[in-house]
Amino acid sequence: MKLAIDGKLCSGHGRCYTLAPKVFDSDAEGYNAAVETQIDVPAGQEEAARMGMRMCPEKAITIVEE
Repeated sequence: MKLAIDGKLCSGHGRCYTLAPKVFDSDAEGYNAAVETQIDVPAGQEEAARMGMRMCPEKAITIVEE
């Protein structure tokens, strides 16, 4: 499973990396550290990744492939 984070939509609420710290990480300013790149979701972390994606208020996280 791969995810993409849209840097134009990410507002730095931090819900993604709070809910799924093994999937998402923050930068020094509190935004998702992987903006404009793709994240390879570690095996066994798919549900946590989906939760982080669903809880993003801006819908900045999307599934690229499962």
